[in-house]
Amino acid sequence: MADEELEVLNRFCKELYESVNQEARLQAERNLQEWSNSPEWLRLSTMLLERGNVPYGPLVASNTLLKLLSNKTSINTEQRLELSRFVLNQLGMRAQSLPPYVVTSLCQLFCRVTKIEWIHMDESQQFPFKEPIESIIKSISLENSAESLLALQILSLLIAEMNSAVGMESITKHRKTSSTFRDAYLFSIYESTVSHLKDAATKSNLQSYYPVLMALLDLNLNCLLFDFIGSLADETSEDNYNVQVPTVWRSAFTDGTVIKLMTQLYITLPEKFTEKIMGILVQLASIRRTLFNGGERQTYLEELVVGTKMIMDNPGKLSDQGTFHEFCRLVARLKANFQLCELIKVEEYKPMIRLLAEFTVQSLRMVDFSPNSTYYLLCFWHRMVTSVPYIRTQDEHQLEVYCPEIVSAFVESRIAYVEKVVTEGVDDPIDDHGSLLQIFEQIISIIRCDYEKTYRLLIAHFDENAPIYQNGNDNDVSTRIAHGRLVWVVTLMGTAIFGKSTSSNNDEHDKMDGEMLSRVIRLMQLNDSRLEFPSSHNADPGRGSVRMEYAFMHVLENFRRGYIMDQVCRTSAIYEKLQQQLNIADESDILGVIVQKIITNLKFWATNERILELTLALLKDLSLGYTAVRKLFRLPDIQLLLNNHTSEHFSFLGTGTSLRSMKFRTTFYEALTRLLTTGEDLNDDDEVFTRFIAPLNQTMRQIVDAFNSGGVDQTQLQCAIIGMCRDVRGIATACTTKGLYQILFDWLYPEMFEVMQKAMETWPEKAEVTTPILRFLGELCQNRQQRLKFEMTSCSAVLLFREVSKIIVAYGNRLLALAEVPKDDVYRLRFKNMGICFFILKSCLVGAYVPFGVFRLYGDTSLQDSLDMFVKFFLAIPEADFPSYTKISTSYYHLLEAVCTDCMPFVSRLDPNVFAAILRSVQSGVMSIDPTVITSACSSLDLILNFLYKKLTRSLGSSSVGIEPDGDGCIMAVKNHPDLLSELLSATMSALMFGEVKCQWSMSRPLLGLILLQEECYTSFKTEVFAQQPPEKRDHFRMAFDSLMDGIERNLTVKNKDAFTQNLAKFRRDIVEIVKGDYVPSSTLNSM
Repeated sequence: MADEELEVLNRFCKELYESVNQEARLQAERNLQEWSNSPEWLRLSTMLLERGNVPYGPLVASNTLLKLLSNKTSINTEQRLELSRFVLNQLGMRAQSLPPYVVTSLCQLFCRVTKIEWIHMDESQQFPFKEPIESIIKSISLENSAESLLALQILSLLIAEMNSAVGMESITKHRKTSSTFRDAYLFSIYESTVSHLKDAATKSNLQSYYPVLMALLDLNLNCLLFDFIGSLADETSEDNYNVQVPTVWRSAFTDGTVIKLMTQLYITLPEKFTEKIMGILVQLASIRRTLFNGGERQTYLEELVVGTKMIMDNPGKLSDQGTFHEFCRLVARLKANFQLCELIKVEEYKPMIRLLAEFTVQSLRMVDFSPNSTYYLLCFWHRMVTSVPYIRTQDEHQLEVYCPEIVSAFVESRIAYVEKVVTEGVDDPIDDHGSLLQIFEQIISIIRCDYEKTYRLLIAHFDENAPIYQNGNDNDVSTRIAHGRLVWVVTLMGTAIFGKSTSSNNDEHDKMDGEMLSRVIRLMQLNDSRLEFPSSHNADPGRGSVRMEYAFMHVLENFRRGYIMDQVCRTSAIYEKLQQQLNIADESDILGVIVQKIITNLKFWATNERILELTLALLKDLSLGYTAVRKLFRLPDIQLLLNNHTSEHFSFLGTGTSLRSMKFRTTFYEALTRLLTTGEDLNDDDEVFTRFIAPLNQTMRQIVDAFNSGGVDQTQLQCAIIGMCRDVRGIATACTTKGLYQILFDWLYPEMFEVMQKAMETWPEKAEVTTPILRFLGELCQNRQQRLKFEMTSCSAVLLFREVSKIIVAYGNRLLALAEVPKDDVYRLRFKNMGICFFILKSCLVGAYVPFGVFRLYGDTSLQDSLDMFVKFFLAIPEADFPSYTKISTSYYHLLEAVCTDCMPFVSRLDPNVFAAILRSVQSGVMSIDPTVITSACSSLDLILNFLYKKLTRSLGSSSVGIEPDGDGCIMAVKNHPDLLSELLSATMSALMFGEVKCQWSMSRPLLGLILLQEECYTSFKTEVFAQQPPEKRDHFRMAFDSLMDGIERNLTVKNKDAFTQNLAKFRRDIVEIVKGDYVPSSTLNSM
């Protein structure tokens, strides 16, 4: 029977990988899927691993086991232990005969089993899954190549597994597993790699050790990449990144010998090793500063500087793109982790900084070669320059010597590259807006080191290319080259002008900015005069240059950020040059020029989303300035804009534009409303406001008539509603006073709410319609600056909530009745709007403007209906997927906190299964990595536990007058699911004891309630913790746990919780010291 089964399985495996017939492959996959779901899958898998045809049999078996391993019901711990030993045995016997990818799959299977059961303790108080690791570490040797390679591969994959939560049943278990592995084995693994690499460095014939050396370097790097504190940080982020190695690792780094070793290996080994070695050096340069004392840190830095200089003295291997990129990251980390004053003290600083400047200049000139890497070099120079004010004036940093050379190289190389872009058609780096803005953020400060030199350079290139561009034929190669170069020059001028805000006032620099800005404005006005209206609806204007428009907007935005400020100060010297060149005498004049450009762009570039976005963002930013907005309001062009904002004047306000372009209408109307209300000092003058919204009022009437008459083009009607909601949302955002908001609400109620409700009922499946409506409601419900605190005689707040409730309930009922959608579209078409509904309801509950208590008194079900829909939406989102939708989960936890604060009786009456699902979501939130989610989840849990404790301990018959009656759903849920609170207790305690907690205070508040409600579980947890510790530490743990509850009473008053929070802080410190071996009992200290 077994042989027959094996033959069938081998055939399926072969068909899956080798068949050229797609149907045969699909059928084989289905057959193997059925096999994996059978009760015999473990026996069949091990048989296929051992006797299956190589390579497909073992590969399929291994991959299948990996997928099914995390299913707790499919295989028990004993079977997993047998599987672990079986796989390790197979690797030992067959690793050399199996293909590498099969060996990798088997190693990963072993590591996954080991990780999942890492903290399992058998009856003899041993950890059987940990036992093989020690022998694997000891089997590493330079001489025994085959066995060493296998051991190194297993350990590398094991570290990668321990860094990942894949396959783990909870984030709590993952963190506990990861931390115990870190404390028990990671350092010994790292020391072993360093020891063997030192031995290898002394060998005369290294070539025979190359495979083992590569594996050793890989394992060494994985050790340093380990997530030491469970922060799940993104290592690709260079800002303030540190390798948080534990204090017990100090001895491995303080003398800097490991840097010498890596530098020596870099020089000695061939190019295929250098990227890996450089990656290790990057991590070594990122070791947290607090690991060293002052002298040790300086010694360590000296070795890094010497090593960096040695690499630049031998630049041949930097021609490899990967090595070059890692070296640039190494340079950036030098300044990110160390201070300029420390670098200057290093003996080799001057030759190193000279070589580094030369290297940077050469790198900038190689535009094609690893363009993303130069960002890190510029990061280094930016941080160096910004640190100069914090060092003594006599310190010779030499930045004033090298920074101008770097700026010159950057400018010249980009301008020279334009010819290649035009003649050869290669990509222009200026089109990569994201990367370009990152680079400009770094180069701003470098430019200002010798601003006059930068100014002369930019002016020279502008004056050389502007005449060619202005007078040449658009199709000539020389004109196109001049155009491309001008785009770069104008963009760089904008970047240089913004540098003013990061440096001290300097009249000479302001005059230079004036010269550059004058040239840009003349060119901009010339460009605008050439524009021809688009020949078709979706076309750009004739003779228009998209790149040049981006450059102009970059200049204007940076000028605004640097020179248009609310602070009352002297007139800048920039206007001296502007008046000489363009007769622009003051801020009002330049605002007039900017507004003219904004209007031109809105007329000519309405179909270009990027230009439209940049233009309206500039208008909005100008409207936010207290002083500037009053000057703007007095401009004739702004008055024209305030009185003519229809689709006849600006095509992007019509229904024929793209849905993506429509989203910018919110920004447009927000800016216009702010200009109107702030410039006019409008508060309760409804006549002025009514005139302003007259075009929108007409549109609303047309929409109402269209709904009532029927027979209207549905697409046009949908677009009209989308545009209307986006427009009015912008107006609502700017209405931040009670008087303005009341005028707005009086206009909207009831017609606009009726329109929105009809739209939601008619097109619940059209997310492009429903999302703008919900976003608008979300804005209306936000109590910005207490704008919704109406007079006591006003019922506007109640009316608002009733309308919002009706819309959400009507939409929700129809949405939940729709057919399912493909998984790829479920977020966009379903879940996204549910998240917005969570946000709306949260805003209503926390805004403190609706007297919810009277709803029940007068039989109004608006609140109850809204909360019921909140629960339905929550249940509609799969529990497993919930944490992956970041925005939705954030809104959910904030709403849940508000519901638990004000509507706990509603929560208590929920179905026990629903309440259990909410508690599970709370546990997920408490274990989140997002501080805001943790805070809201902990607050919700604390409120729930307070309610449960009060309900279980209070005397019968006690109640509060006018308060909604409680239910017993929560009590039943806890009784039906006793593991819910116990898992929360265990997870919270484990995180506080062994994890890196971001919100200790928040997590401490519900913990006391968990302990008091489950004293038996708390005792069991303590017993388990004691059993897992080495015998010499158990008494210390007992003392720490005793001190945790010292002086704590059996109640959940705020005073008692405060005392518990203080005890918990000490408890955490004690646990950390016990784990490190530094713990000194209080009694010992007292006796001293």
